[in-house]
Amino acid sequence: MSENPVALDLDDAGLAQALPRPAHRHDEIGEVPFRPVQFRDNDLPTALERAASWLRDTQRWLGEPVDVIAVHLDYDDAPDAVYYELKLLCNEEDLAGAPIAVRDQTSERRRSAQA
Repeated sequence: MSENPVALDLDDAGLAQALPRPAHRHDEIGEVPFRPVQFRDNDLPTALERAASWLRDTQRWLGEPVDVIAVHLDYDDAPDAVYYELKLLCNEEDLAGAPIAVRDQTSERRRSAQA
């Protein structure tokens, strides 16, 4: 166990409370270890635009690029289904805000050392 544990402000799903959530009702963040962040739409460019917007918002919040291990595109041609499903497989530590907590802890240690 680490001598300096990093405190994270997580919700019940293990995601950072401040993490930007996908805005559309068809979009969601999945389970671990790499969580699929899903964007569903009948129009592929719209799903891609929402994914790009979410990535930009999340990278601004995180302060660094989000670790995306894969991008998966699927479709569902069942009646009444949303046709396109775009998934970004994202590192769970990024979605939990670990890089932010580590930076905050490092800054706090520097301030303490300077005092």
